[in-house]
Amino acid sequence: MQKAVIMAGGFGTRLRPLTMSIPKPMVPVNNIPMMEHIVNLLKHHNIDNILSVLYFLPEVITDHFRNGKDFDVKMQYIKAVADYGTAGAVRNAADHLKERFIVLSGDVLTDIDLSAAVKFHKERKSMATLLLTRVEKPLQYGIVMTDKDGKITRFLEKPSWGQVFSDTINTGIYILEPEVLDLIPFREEFDFSQDLFPLMLEKNMPLYGYIAEGYWKDVGNLNEYQAAQYDCLSNKINLYTPTNSEKKNNKIATSATLKGNVSFGKNVEIGENTVISDCIIGDNVKIGNGSKIISSTIWNDVKIGDFAELYFDVICSKCTLEDRVFLAEDIFMAENCHIGCGAKLNSNIKLWPNKKVEDGSILSTSLVQEDKWQRELFTGTRITGISNIEINPEFGAKLGSAIGLTFGKGSSIIISRAPDEVSNIIQRAISAGLCSVGVNAINMQETPIPQTRLEMLSGRFESGIHVRRSQRFPDYTDIIIFSNDGRDISVSTTKKIERYFFGEDIHRVKYNELGKLSYTEKAHVLYKNRYLQSLDTDLIRSNKFRILIDYSYGMAAAIFPSILGELNVNALSENSYIDIAKFHPDPSSEDWHEENQTGKIMTSLGYELGFSILSGAEKISVIDEHGEWYSQSRLLIILTKLFLETHKDLAPYKIAVSITASKIIEDIAKEYGVEVIRLEDNHSAMVEATIDKNIKFLGGIYGGYIFADFLIASDGMFTIGKILEMLAQTGWSMSQIDNMLPTCYMEKRLVKVPWASKGTVMRKAMQYSTNMKRLLVEGVKLFFEENNSSVLIIPSIDKAHFALVTESDKQDHAIALANEYTEHITEWKQG
Repeated sequence: MQKAVIMAGGFGTRLRPLTMSIPKPMVPVNNIPMMEHIVNLLKHHNIDNILSVLYFLPEVITDHFRNGKDFDVKMQYIKAVADYGTAGAVRNAADHLKERFIVLSGDVLTDIDLSAAVKFHKERKSMATLLLTRVEKPLQYGIVMTDKDGKITRFLEKPSWGQVFSDTINTGIYILEPEVLDLIPFREEFDFSQDLFPLMLEKNMPLYGYIAEGYWKDVGNLNEYQAAQYDCLSNKINLYTPTNSEKKNNKIATSATLKGNVSFGKNVEIGENTVISDCIIGDNVKIGNGSKIISSTIWNDVKIGDFAELYFDVICSKCTLEDRVFLAEDIFMAENCHIGCGAKLNSNIKLWPNKKVEDGSILSTSLVQEDKWQRELFTGTRITGISNIEINPEFGAKLGSAIGLTFGKGSSIIISRAPDEVSNIIQRAISAGLCSVGVNAINMQETPIPQTRLEMLSGRFESGIHVRRSQRFPDYTDIIIFSNDGRDISVSTTKKIERYFFGEDIHRVKYNELGKLSYTEKAHVLYKNRYLQSLDTDLIRSNKFRILIDYSYGMAAAIFPSILGELNVNALSENSYIDIAKFHPDPSSEDWHEENQTGKIMTSLGYELGFSILSGAEKISVIDEHGEWYSQSRLLIILTKLFLETHKDLAPYKIAVSITASKIIEDIAKEYGVEVIRLEDNHSAMVEATIDKNIKFLGGIYGGYIFADFLIASDGMFTIGKILEMLAQTGWSMSQIDNMLPTCYMEKRLVKVPWASKGTVMRKAMQYSTNMKRLLVEGVKLFFEENNSSVLIIPSIDKAHFALVTESDKQDHAIALANEYTEHITEWKQG
């Protein structure tokens, strides 16, 4: 095989400002463009016929490589006229691909043995072979699972931690037979990982994964770029760089000190008494006397004056730093910047091209249309950051602009918030950003999330946004974005928002094209009407329920009392005014209610039932007439029984519950002939499952329930109304239902596992359970006939541990299983 395709169309958005004027494949690593390293690797393995697929700034690549003669290869180019996806871009070059070929990305750094991979491909008679590698944190990559012969059995594109069934990921390097191109539609968006390979798996075509040894890094962001440079300096990668006989003509003063590993380009001048430690210095760089350059990367044609200090920075080409300049850590400076004499730049600053810092200035913010957000913008489908530090007004305005550009000029977006001041400020900032790009912002002011989602069902809005104080971490702010049907936005939409947010592509409209900012006052009325229309109000009224409601100082207090009044419910209220300072934590543990006098009040006043509504109005907890709070896992079992009993006459339907919920759920559903779907243990998975119209009830284990005929998301207020309706229909009390249901025993443990070992533990768990009965929804759930027991091994999304949940008909057996699998996890994390 002598043919290769290099995918070189990347924008390099996350590498900005380094990629403002060059495409990502041309960013230098150890003074050579990343794509040139790929060319050298191919040539080392006797692959010298190369086709490059170009899209963004193609002329930079073609001017560098030309026909490939200077690099001892034959170089051809295909320029895409549109973004057809990874597979679509290669299909566009099918006329040049009549024999076996290898596909590589031009913006990764690797020394993988391509010859060994080709040999594996031939031996397996594969149609497509994916080169795989093992990484510590596989979240941002595509997970690939294979059998013992290397045949691929499953794909997971950009999984959550609970779906990381292995630490083996897709490197983006593929060996393909030309017949595979027939499966790819011409000039349509089509992706290798998301479309082509799953299609081949479905057709049972020969599709294999080769686990490659060696170095591989996706240089995806600025921190990874710095890490790649240090890896080169420390010889962690074997770079196949041709021997260059040209003299470097470097002039290094005898009094200069070089420490650690230093890589120089050509025509470098280093002044007297200058210290250079662990740096990569490009061509035609001049550094004056007495300067100190530590762990930094300097591109070509840079001039640095006397007594300058740089620490862990990246300076692009043609920049000038005058005398006594001080650069703190993590400064990223684009081309043609000028830093005046004695200027000081504080940490974590980016400078777009052609910026000028005056003499003696102290710079503490980036000179770009950009902020200092250094990590992934979205966590799942929401944005979470430190209130007024990470998520501040400037951030909100830029995020609003990015969201507005994503949904388009002229669109309308509603935006609601929690009652705290930070949410108020951020809501206003986001609204300003939306209007600045020509999008209409409809301000719902203080409104619970369920109401906002319900408002989306009117079909009048392209998107919705809710800003709130985090319910898990009181010093953080959450921003949740909805699609036009009230569900969370898709991953593809989050990526589009990120592209605008991290890029320099914010296009403001003219003053007479600004979006309109308006306010809605009818949201409470619309919500109340739909609420009452969705229940048998006459039945509830006739029962004259006497209940207790703890509003947790949350937003339900603004609307729910009037709804209860319409239902003729005699409600005793606690904590029934809005006060965000009285923070109530998220029910992420079994028992989240406060230890208060509620139980005594219930029994002394003879109330039938009590509810606590979390401040965000999405989740509830329940106390019965005996003053006993139900654990959240037990409450889900009770509500499942109640729903199934009151919906026996419904056409065949399904229910869906968390993977962590008790096995009793299946036992109950079996009596009613209802199928149970198991979901990932988060609200987004529940919302996504409502796409299946046959799923009518969905429950998590943290107090959130979805009644899909009313709303496709959890709503604590409606859950209370629905419970009252169902109790009225059956004539049962909650304690009666609890007594009629079986019990089981669950043992829960947290096992410490370092972040770097999580993928390894998942891979070992998968290998261990290969021939066992298991369910792979989130984590690994194993089932055993003995005592009708199970074991769930699930990695935490935000902490360095695994959750271990065992369940059995016998308590001692549940404990024994927990002990056994705690030992397994401890052993597996050692690799």
